[in-house]
Amino acid sequence: MRKIFFIFLFLSISFSSAIAQNNSDRVLILPFENTSGKPEFNWVGESFADSLSDLLKVPSLNVVSNEERKIIQQRLGVPLTNLPSLATSLRLAREARATLLIAGKYNIVPAQGETAASLSIVARIIRVNEGRFLNEELPDGRRITRDINLKDALANLQTIEGQLTFQILYQRDKNLPFAQKYFLEAANKVPARAFEAYIKGLLTSESEAQTRENYFKNAMRLYAEAKPEETYTDAALELGHLYLNQRQNQNAVDYFGRVIESVTKCQEEAKRENKVPQCKDESFAEAAFYTGLIYWAQENYEQALAVLRPLADDLKLTSVYNTLGAIAVQAARAEKNNKGKSAALLTEGIEFLKSATEVFKNSEKPLEPTPDETIARFNYGVALFLNNNFAEAVQQLQSVAEKNQRDGEAYFLLAKAFEGIGDTAKAKDADDKSRRLLTENNKYAKLETDWKNSHLKDVVNLRVEQPPRKDFVSVVLIKNKTAVQTQMPINETEALLDEADKLYKAGRDDEAMGILRRVLVSEPMSGKAYLLLGNIHLRRGDLEQAVSSLRTALFWDNRLIKAHVGLGRIFLEKKDCLAAQSYMRAALEIARELNVEEPDAIALQRLVERCK
Repeated sequence: MRKIFFIFLFLSISFSSAIAQNNSDRVLILPFENTSGKPEFNWVGESFADSLSDLLKVPSLNVVSNEERKIIQQRLGVPLTNLPSLATSLRLAREARATLLIAGKYNIVPAQGETAASLSIVARIIRVNEGRFLNEELPDGRRITRDINLKDALANLQTIEGQLTFQILYQRDKNLPFAQKYFLEAANKVPARAFEAYIKGLLTSESEAQTRENYFKNAMRLYAEAKPEETYTDAALELGHLYLNQRQNQNAVDYFGRVIESVTKCQEEAKRENKVPQCKDESFAEAAFYTGLIYWAQENYEQALAVLRPLADDLKLTSVYNTLGAIAVQAARAEKNNKGKSAALLTEGIEFLKSATEVFKNSEKPLEPTPDETIARFNYGVALFLNNNFAEAVQQLQSVAEKNQRDGEAYFLLAKAFEGIGDTAKAKDADDKSRRLLTENNKYAKLETDWKNSHLKDVVNLRVEQPPRKDFVSVVLIKNKTAVQTQMPINETEALLDEADKLYKAGRDDEAMGILRRVLVSEPMSGKAYLLLGNIHLRRGDLEQAVSSLRTALFWDNRLIKAHVGLGRIFLEKKDCLAAQSYMRAALEIARELNVEEPDAIALQRLVERCK
């Protein structure tokens, strides 16, 4: 009996750990090592990193994207073209705050005669904090380390990646509520030849622009042949940046526009069909932002504003607010015929620039002065100045001048703002500084002439910088990971769930199950739907089906208290006191975190206390 007690205790602790693990694990995937000695197949290793970082995105696992992994490597000075050692890999993983690291190697046997090229891989999961391979427990209590070995034709690379994804998730959690088929379908969503061309394009140096361009264009062509109504968004985004770097602005706008159109279409279809959007929002943000910058440079202010406005509230980035504010203010200055429109644009610009500066003001951690902050404050000061709000303009321009005491334009504006509030002594001091700093190209005299003629309507330029792509993307990634997820508005799915819940409470189980099946067709990740299914199975006495449904509910939403309670009651009925206790504790802990009273969880606690 004592031995049985300790086995149950160990299983209970392991299961509790699994629940905690499901909520906290963060995984980094590195390109796999090519051991075939054939560099023409190096693209396969990159494809593992690219595909797995998408395929492993399930609710219980936080994934470091492939783009974020590259940014971290560049920041630490680890070349993207070299595969890091295990020690360096662990360093990268810790820098990414990952708890799991996926590493692997592969061998390719080229095609011979009628025999197709074959691919074999070996992959392992490494626990970063302990610096050891993930092991699993056998029924007899022994723990073993199991490599993941897969082999297939090279043409079936994406299928292998789907199988590998399933194996990784299953090794980590034996209660995985997905069949392997789900990952195989997701892995093969991009036609194989298009995917190969795209990965080869990523691996081609930017200095080989023509070759890189050809790969991405080929990827888009092959994708369109297989899916005529769709756009290969990833390849289009890379082409947009390639043309932007070559200053081929019209081509850049064209390909960025394809990204925007594709993601918008995806979002609209998801909304129309009441599905969870599986769209590339980061790609949309990138494409829209750089399109806005191109329009700004072309002085096409209205189109720039139209493209960038949707990003403002979504991203809440200083660079976006600053760019929008500067464009709106510049549009106000350019509007010569309609004074009302000019005033409205100036007001809009002031609001955007105020938001840009408040990003720093409202930051939880003190921020060191950064170029973005001084640029935003300078533009905000100019906008306030143009609106004759001299007192507030002084505050912003003083901050800029203090952080960059060589900024002659800031001192010039500050002098005029001090004049506006009647502080002649400070005005003279600021004017003297600007006069000393603005000697090059007779800049001070030009500003003074413009001031006398039009009160700085034209000469002082607003400041907008084009951030390097890696910097913009890294900030977007961080924002997306730290943003608080908001509740979606009640839609048809929510209405159906409410209806099913009412039918369940009225005892009309068959009707409720019919509605829940409809919900799961359009919303396969609905934890609430699986919770109701589990409760129906439980009421019918089908305990195994109830366990399966309730565990799936927790997989999608681990904070469903009633699912924990339901599982606790099932394991009480099975006389498994320790498992019941684990679920009871989870239910009570979530209730405390949410600050809600949960009578069912308290009732379960009393039953568990009497369980022997």
